[in-house]
Parts: sequence; C-alpha cells; structure tokens
Amino acid sequence: MKIFLIGMMGTGKSYWKQLLAKQCKTGGYDLDFIIEAQEERTIPEIFQEDGEIYFRKAEAKLLRWFGEKKAFVLATGGGTPCFHQNMEWMNQQGITIWIDEPLNVLVERLSEEKAHRPLLAGVDDEGLRTFLSQKLEERKPFYSKATHHLQGDQINLKYLKKIISQHA
Repeated sequence: MKIFLIGMMGTGKSYWKQLLAKQCKTGGYDLDFIIEAQEERTIPEIFQEDGEIYFRKAEAKLLRWFGEKKAFVLATGGGTPCFHQNMEWMNQQGITIWIDEPLNVLVERLSEEKAHRPLLAGVDDEGLRTFLSQKLEERKPFYSKATHHLQGDQINLKYLKKIISQHA
C-alpha cells in the first residue's frame, strides 16, 4: 500500500508517517529529508541558492521515484501537491491523506521554526497567521483532491487505521 500524507507545514505529517509506517510494517519516508540528502544541502540553502522552481522540479522527480516502490508511507512537503501535477500522480499511485490542522495550531507550532522553513524566513510573528491563511487558501484546491481529509479530532491513529483498513 502506498500512502501519501499531505497538508500544510506544521500539521504533523512526519509524526504520523512514523506511526503509520510502524502500523503498516513498511518504510516511512520524508520527502524533504530525502531531497536534502540527495542535494547535500538544506532546503533553505536550495531555495536561496537555486530558487523554488529548481526545488519543485527536484521534488517532483524524487516523488516519481516512489512509483517504483510497492509499499510505503511518505510525508510530503506542504507545497508538493501544488506543482507538476503531483497531486494527480499521487492519487493514481495510492492513498492520499490530507492532514488539516486548524490555523491557530499551525501558528503555534511554526512560530518557533520560522528560521528552518524557507517560505517563513523573514515573516514576523504578526504576519505568520496572515501568511499561513493565504498559503492554505492557495493550496486548498490541490489538497481537496486527496482521497481522505482528516480535521481536528479525526487526526488520530484510530481514524488513520480506519482509512488503511478500507484500502487493505
């Protein structure tokens, strides 16, 4: 089974990837970490040195590599579904789960991580809520194509197991 976790930065995709991979007894991967390993530099460095267009092409190429794998849980970057028909490709390959935390949760989680997030670099605390709200509105048309959409109290292992059992 191929499981793709999508959603805004700060929703816990990497956390849920670990739990689901263990639950499914399969590999769990983080797309951003693999890109950093391949590029031998951090995502902020990639954005700064080569720009977002370069990053998104590298991201799409690496994502397609997962088409060769039989089973995994993949935590994607927040913008992954929005470029190069990635959302459509992921839906053809397996299950997509949109993890959709409330805006206030994202603001709280990301306020301390801004320096490590290229799209948040230079955004002050007051502008963070506005930025995230705008980014979410831009990305919703892509996220809404997910096979499953978990919000609020649904974001737990019980609901994730239920989704997996529907596709087993």
